[in-house]
Amino acid sequence: MSTQAVTLIPVETLDHRVAAETLDSEYLRWVGSIAQAEYGLSFDVDAMVRSDIDDPTKFYPPNGRFYLIQYSGSFVGIGCLKRLAPEIGEVQRMYVQQHVRGVGAGRALVEQLMADARSLGLRTLRLESLRALTAAHSLYRSVGFAEIQPYATNSMGAYQEATKLGQYQQSAVFMEAHLDIKAH
Repeated sequence: MSTQAVTLIPVETLDHRVAAETLDSEYLRWVGSIAQAEYGLSFDVDAMVRSDIDDPTKFYPPNGRFYLIQYSGSFVGIGCLKRLAPEIGEVQRMYVQQHVRGVGAGRALVEQLMADARSLGLRTLRLESLRALTAAHSLYRSVGFAEIQPYATNSMGAYQEATKLGQYQQSAVFMEAHLDIKAH
């Protein structure tokens, strides 16, 4: 394991937004290629990126979080937290570039998102992930997520053809973690 530090940087400045947009697009195109090859699914990547970057109510404070992962002087990943309901949040866009996987960036990010969720008063945290992304599922299980049935507010409803939603749900793993809210 490397001795380089992983740093999580909130997306706040224009430069951060540009870096986040590049990584978000890279991630969504990568996962989209897996969805197409493995499950015959496609979705509107450009619309997803525009929504992720431009919608101030989606991943940005006060109800969400949007982080860049910096490692060895470069931005190498992203991850987001979105409020779905008063006490329910969702982890989205967890991505670490392949050349830096294994250095602890994904773990640092998911643990930060869980801490942020607690600080926002969220009691339940959900996520969805393509079945093919088994390494990600192992990480999520290691921090307390367990598989659940698909939930109605999953993020793909807006970007997937309605006739393909059932097929999408079969291609994905839906997970949930219950958060202990610590008194401050």
